[in-house]
Amino acid sequence: MSVREVLTLPVMQGTTVLAGAEGLDRLVGSVNVMEVPDVLPWVRERELLLTTGYPLRAHVETDMAAWIADLDEHGLAGLAIKLARYVDELPAEALAEADRRDFPVLTLPGDVGFDDVINQVLTIVINRRADTLARAEQVLQDLVGVVIAGGDLDQVCQGVVRHLARTALVTTMDGRVLAHAGDLPARWADLPGFDPTGRFLVETEVPGVSARFDGVHRLVARVTGARTDLGRLVLLREDAFTADDNHVVGQATTAAALAITKQQAVAAVEGKYRADFLRDALLGRAGDAERVAAHAAELGWDLRRPLAVVVAEAEEAPDDDPVSRTLPERFRAAWERVAGADDETAAVAGFSQEVVVLLGVPEQLDPAGVTERVRLMAGQVHGRGGGGRRAFATGVSRTITALEDLPRAYAEARKAVQVGRRLHGARAITHFDALGVFRLLSQVEDRDELASFVTETLGPLADDLSEDAEDLRTTLTVLLDNNLNVASTARALHFHYNSLRYRIGKLERMLGPFITDPRLRFAIMLALQARQLDHH
Repeated sequence: MSVREVLTLPVMQGTTVLAGAEGLDRLVGSVNVMEVPDVLPWVRERELLLTTGYPLRAHVETDMAAWIADLDEHGLAGLAIKLARYVDELPAEALAEADRRDFPVLTLPGDVGFDDVINQVLTIVINRRADTLARAEQVLQDLVGVVIAGGDLDQVCQGVVRHLARTALVTTMDGRVLAHAGDLPARWADLPGFDPTGRFLVETEVPGVSARFDGVHRLVARVTGARTDLGRLVLLREDAFTADDNHVVGQATTAAALAITKQQAVAAVEGKYRADFLRDALLGRAGDAERVAAHAAELGWDLRRPLAVVVAEAEEAPDDDPVSRTLPERFRAAWERVAGADDETAAVAGFSQEVVVLLGVPEQLDPAGVTERVRLMAGQVHGRGGGGRRAFATGVSRTITALEDLPRAYAEARKAVQVGRRLHGARAITHFDALGVFRLLSQVEDRDELASFVTETLGPLADDLSEDAEDLRTTLTVLLDNNLNVASTARALHFHYNSLRYRIGKLERMLGPFITDPRLRFAIMLALQARQLDHH
């Protein structure tokens, strides 16, 4: 109960507020009696401290303002004192400090018994705690009952809305919304704490802290199971969350953890079955095309249409990474949600660090259009800002119209991932048609032989440590890109025409007459591409 409520009790009639009136909404959880001057080691947060004034004489004579500050910093609810018998009045400095800190200082009538104050306050506090525990127990029974009866996470959120909030959401550990209920805006991005992609900012939103935004109070709680964070429960309502709500929130997170654990167990079994079938289909081991298409239709996948195979491969997680165990499932689930929103009948399955999507492709969509479509999906899977999630590269195959070509398309997508990552980094998105000559170079298994070819062809220009070599390589590359047009190359490099002619002469002395010898020029171009592949 608050200090303001304590003042309304019959036993407190005649009590006045000397200072700290702005702090009367502080909560009182218990009552303590001060019998010794050095009472601080024995006080607890939210205690209302009662005293006759006798132990206060030492503080009044020294620095009572500092003592008031100590009481406030220990989290006490307030101080109630009987004046006149031992202490006539409190120093003005002490009352000013109490006002500054909004720390209530009360004066009790001389005939008030401390036992009566303790009994009346604790009776109400204990009864309210009992009511809170009973409410929390009822919520737990209700929500766990939903899970036991086969309810999903959305139904758990609906139960939370009945008991606790106007809006309830459960997110994954990387902030993606798994379930929701209540009055919600059209887009998650309109809610505080969400980024423009609709991902909850788990990395910045602190659990257990109630915050207020534009008239809406929000509370974030951890959803944990088996000593592992499973996600976040986000609650929204108009009025502020109270300390009593924390007990109910704890029961709600327990029910959410049960639902998530059950959902993960079911998804793991179903996912393994789907993944095994899709793997067999990708490797050409699932039977004839009609059988594959029919079985896929039973799983909700439409393979009787033009398809592109998309392979997303996450970086290997360190052995000591705490989320490495759950990453594959979270990675697959994220792709399944995003791909499903784009194409309801797309096939999605996860294989360890790899997710494969069989995406329907409209006839009019060219490779560039397919790549852009996959880029948008990959961006949603990544989420804006990243939040520390594992980077992944994505490869896209050519579009196929016959299921017999599925193994070839899968191989193309995997090759696009491997080469794209080496050329463009950990988050590359690469279509197989965009690989060009790199597709052939990546097939060379003897990397030493390829390196030897680069060194023999480029000579001094193959030196990785020489700034002059790097500068000349740039000039050579731009010259070749401009089909040996000196004027265009000079403009692109911002060189004087004569300066570029001098550089070309220097390059020919190093490499040979590549301006007039097309075979040598082709070998140099190939060596530059091979060097680029091996240096990424």
